[in-house]
Amino acid sequence: MSLNCNEINLILQELNLKGSFIQDIIQPGYDSLALYTYKEGSAKTVFICTAHDACRICEVRRKITKNEKPLRFMEFLRSRIKGCRINSAEQIGLERVVKVELSNAEEEFVLYIRLWNNAANVILCDKNNLILDSMYRRPNKDEMTGETFPEPVADESKFALADKWPVREIPSESENGKTYSSFNEFIDSYYSEHGAALSREALLEKAEKWYNTNLSKREAALQNLENKLSSFKNADQMKHTGDLILAYGHLIDGTSRHLECEDYESGKTVSIMIDPKLSAHENAEKYYTQYKKAVSGSEQLEHDIEIAKRQIEKLKKQYQDMQNEKNPVKIEQMLRHDSKPVQQQKKNHPGLDYTVNGWYILVGRDANENDELLRRHVRGEDMWLHVRDFPGGYVFIKHKKDKTIPLDILLDAANLAVYYSKARNTGKTDLYYTKVKYLRRAKNGPKGLVLPTQEKNLCITPDKERLSRLDMLLNG
Repeated sequence: MSLNCNEINLILQELNLKGSFIQDIIQPGYDSLALYTYKEGSAKTVFICTAHDACRICEVRRKITKNEKPLRFMEFLRSRIKGCRINSAEQIGLERVVKVELSNAEEEFVLYIRLWNNAANVILCDKNNLILDSMYRRPNKDEMTGETFPEPVADESKFALADKWPVREIPSESENGKTYSSFNEFIDSYYSEHGAALSREALLEKAEKWYNTNLSKREAALQNLENKLSSFKNADQMKHTGDLILAYGHLIDGTSRHLECEDYESGKTVSIMIDPKLSAHENAEKYYTQYKKAVSGSEQLEHDIEIAKRQIEKLKKQYQDMQNEKNPVKIEQMLRHDSKPVQQQKKNHPGLDYTVNGWYILVGRDANENDELLRRHVRGEDMWLHVRDFPGGYVFIKHKKDKTIPLDILLDAANLAVYYSKARNTGKTDLYYTKVKYLRRAKNGPKGLVLPTQEKNLCITPDKERLSRLDMLLNG
């Protein structure tokens, strides 16, 4: 149940915000906001919630959970009204809209807090009611930056009906024996016990849907990988077919698309599809190539199956953590984080990143990522690696003070550089490496192209086991 108009007036009366200063602003979730205020030696935390069936404004004396990533509206409010003085904070008539007038040395603002169920919002305007930004941007209601906010007009006829909305009675003590010193304290306690429970219940329903959807997708992907692996189980037959073609190559007449011969292992007559225009050796080589691909594919598929199983276990643990979490704000944060694609989670740099034994490795996979990493995410002492004579990604090992890069870390980075280059399938490969401060941009060259100096050479043969381990770190 949301606050009614009389309850809002009582809460504002107890808060007595006029003359207070906004010291900080925290936004724990998309539907809540906390203003940290200070006045005459007294600090108050004003909590604003726009959630369905829990719209409210009240003082809280508990710690507000910070969001993992700063949210847009909070950052905007901090940039505009942090440090502002609250000149007034009053409800407009009985319209359940709180108008907060703010000012600093240079500007004046109006913060509207609309506590309507299903249409709640927090909107910051300039002194002329031009919207600067809002918690929820609603184009269909013109609640967007640059639009004019129509301040609600107090309906005087409602004053005669004010008794229809009584202030809920403060119990002498709560269920756990606690007594309340103010209506604000009672409201915060009430919604902590009842509103949060309802919110948690709804969030857990959402979490269940999220879990079931993702679990079915991951299990289907695992099944596809296992089916594909089963199809590769006849790899040895491909090699045996190639052996038969070489053994009976003299029977190829240059016209027939089939080679009929006796299988020396089973004693049966078999018919092998061939290309009559190719020699026995060339036909056999085609089957040997398929055999090699099947063997290589089987190894990769086994690796992918292991990753898929680990991801399913990780998903189950995430869901279990959500079920065990009592704080609905944290459940919402967990859902918001885990509902994003991996590429969007904590994406503060382009490319890929690996942490191996405390060393941080960044990988650019194309010219754009290489250039962005060079410009904004690496420093002079960081190590740069690149494949010689082939286009490909840049790999960087972040510098650690008073530490020398271990050979094992250098080999990890080198394998990644080869893997994300055109030299991936060439076998033994030459690379060079040097510190970022010894790189010089090529004049008039393409994006990301650099000319290294003081470089050292490194020659490696790509290590599948090493790459598999690094892939586990990335996907595990």
